[in-house]
This record gives sequence, C-alpha cells and structure tokens, in this order.
Amino acid sequence: MSFEDLNLHPSIIKAINELGYTSPTPIQQQAIPELIQGHDVMASAQTGTGKTAAFMLPALHRLATPTKVQGRGPRILVLTPTRELALQVSDAASKYGKYLSRIKVVSILGGMSYFLQNKLLSQTVDILVATPGRLIDHIQRGRIDFSRLEMLVLDEADRMLDMGFVHDVESIASTTPASRQTLLFSATLDSTIDKIAARLLKSPKRIQVASQRAKLENIEQRLHYVDDLLHKNKLLDHLLRDQSLKQAIVFTATKRDADDLADDLAAQGHEVGALHGDMSQRERTRTLTKLRNGRLRILVATDVAARGIDIADITHVINFDLPKFAEDYVHRIGRTGRAGASGIAVSFASGKDSISLKRIERFTGQRITPSVIPGIEPKFKPRIRQNEGKAQKVPHVVHKRNRSWASNERNSFNHTDSNKNHSHRFERTPSNDSKKRSFRRPNQFNSGIYAESSN
Repeated sequence: MSFEDLNLHPSIIKAINELGYTSPTPIQQQAIPELIQGHDVMASAQTGTGKTAAFMLPALHRLATPTKVQGRGPRILVLTPTRELALQVSDAASKYGKYLSRIKVVSILGGMSYFLQNKLLSQTVDILVATPGRLIDHIQRGRIDFSRLEMLVLDEADRMLDMGFVHDVESIASTTPASRQTLLFSATLDSTIDKIAARLLKSPKRIQVASQRAKLENIEQRLHYVDDLLHKNKLLDHLLRDQSLKQAIVFTATKRDADDLADDLAAQGHEVGALHGDMSQRERTRTLTKLRNGRLRILVATDVAARGIDIADITHVINFDLPKFAEDYVHRIGRTGRAGASGIAVSFASGKDSISLKRIERFTGQRITPSVIPGIEPKFKPRIRQNEGKAQKVPHVVHKRNRSWASNERNSFNHTDSNKNHSHRFERTPSNDSKKRSFRRPNQFNSGIYAESSN
C-alpha cells in the first residue's frame, strides 16, 4: 500500500514524498481511513511506529477543506504529556503541511513566555499543540475560543494519566464542541484508558496494531549487575568509550542525579547535556537542538525524555537507574533503534532491583541476559532466575578493550576533588531540613530511592 491509496490531499502526498516516506506503517494504514471518514478512534501504538503521522495526516487533510465557522480559534487541538513531545508534533505538522496554504501551527507549553503565547493566540490558529496545564491557564483566562474546533487528539494518553492530567484533560474536553471528532492514542489500552474513552469518545473504532509485549527485535538489550556507585561509573565510562556509540541517552532516576552525572561526564571531556523538568523551556529546546545537530554525544535525562525524542543517530540507551514503571522501560529504550535502525539498550541493576527486572521482563515478554565485562565484573552474584523451569543462560561476555583500568583511574568518576577534603563522589539524598543536605557513600544505590513529581 502507498500513501496515495489512503486518499490524502495531493499537497500532503507531495510533502511526505519529499520526506522520503514510501509506504504507510500498520498504524497509519488502519487509522488514517477511519479518521478521514470522521470516526472517533482509540488506538494502541508503541513508540516508533509512526503514530504522529497517523493522526496528523488526516488532521491536515481536514484542514485542506475551508471551514464556514468564523473565528480565530484552532480547528485541531493536540494534547501531549510533555513539552518535548508537543514540539515534535508541532514540527511534524509543519513538515507534513508545508504545501497547504496558510496553515498556522502554534505550541502552548509550560516554561514559555505568557506574553509570546498571548500574541500567538490573538492570531488565527489552525493547529494548537499544548500540554494540559498551560492550556488550562489560558482557558481560564478566556484567551482561547474553541468554537471552530473539529478534532481533539489525546497523544500518549496513558502517560498523561500517569502524570495526573486526567482531570485537566476532561476539563479541556468539556470546553470543546460536542460535535468534535476525538482521537486517543496510547501505548496501552487497559481498563483505565477504556473508562476515559467511554467519557470522551463516541462509538470509537478500536485499533491495536502493536502488542503490549512488543519484541523490539532491532534493539539489543543488555543487563549489567552492579555492586555500588563506583562500579556503575566504571561500567558507564567503559560504554561511553566505545567507538560504535554515536549518540546516547543516559537515564537517571531524579533531576538532581541528571545534573550531577552530566557534570561528571563533562569533567571527563565528554560532549554532554542534561534534560529534566526543572529546566526552562528555552534551556530544554537548546539542549535538544544541540543533540539533533550532533553537538552533543551524550544526553543525561530523566523520564521527561523517554517520549517525544526522535533522533536517528541515537545508537545507545543506558539505564543508569532502572525506571519505576515497566512501561517507561519500553519508552526509554525506544529512543534507539528508530526507523528500522539497530540499537543497543544497556541497564544497570543491583540486588535490590530484582522486582523491577521481573516486571520489565513480564511486560516485554523478553528475558534480558546479564552481561559481564572482563576486569569490571560484579562481586554481587545474583540468584539464577528461572524461566519456564529452565535455568538462565550463562551471562554474555562483553570483551573489554586492551587497556588497564589502573592506568586510567584518573579518568574514572571516583576522581579526587582538589577543592575538597575527600576523594569520593557522594550522592545527595533528601534531608528533613531543606537547608541542610545529607550524603551517603558510593556503596549506596540511587535506583528510585526518592521520586520527584515532575521530571
């Protein structure tokens, strides 16, 4: 099947042909005809399956026909859980609609200037892409008119629920016309999603092209057991020195850890940046632009980057800390192996992470075979895990380059800080006194010890 077979507007076909798209993905093949016919749709699609085009192409097709309703408000509204995903959707809309006349795409995100957003909203808008919190602010201030709205898209609906946006989403939907077409895209279609869909969608067509237990055949998954933070750092250093690593995302549990680790890597001479929810939108956009332009080789991030980053040159994803939720593991490692390319996903785990590992393996339906690097083997000996009554295979050995750790000790993360009277890298942990910080030695672990509500 070709995109011409989907009966999209010729101007859209021209744009996607220029982008090098040759044939629609399964989610696009099934969703686009239903959406063009005007049906509400709830669809399950894993990351990297082309879901953005699955809803944006029919949305632009609708915009190719002028509306008779007067006003400046948007005809298409897309809600996303994160700023990064919102910017990705906006960029896709601009690319796919470049040959449609007078299509105005506006992003409304937290961290952006209200003055600029007010100016953008005072003009005629065709596609509005927004995060729920900031959009609620503008609605309450009476700055958005939804009288022209024809289509509401809930992108990454499961993530919005996880982040506590369910009431905001329902509140926003209540201000839109009842005649709207509603689309819900999610990595999962569980009972919670079904309840939301029952309240917001009208007799939706249900599409499920990607299994919850996606095989991720093009991503090689590795597991390294670690003894302590120093051991983690040595493993990370070894991985980052691999010449086959073009660009990598290193995921940490908290914002503070992302900053600390990025600082450590920068001190080692790596081209690195941090990405997390405490950064302003300008800082986040600048960091992602550097990553896309190849000016950063390593991005250290919290789960804010687990969705919405689509960069073909990311060859490795490293879970310095395992995620709290198994679903986030799939979205994290989905940052590599994009568009049919191969990728490598490496996870570090301690003895305390056995439950998290079991959840991840149960969710993906795959075993992650432990690997060892000669010279950096763990002292920790995990129990042999059983799989359908059969013992686990012998750990995969990753051959180490011909160099000595002793001769490179100055390059390890446990370097001596000449400005302080200690030679250990300490981890910060929460303290009851906000003005004081307690520290713990590197033999303690950082895998989800404390959580932050916004990444």
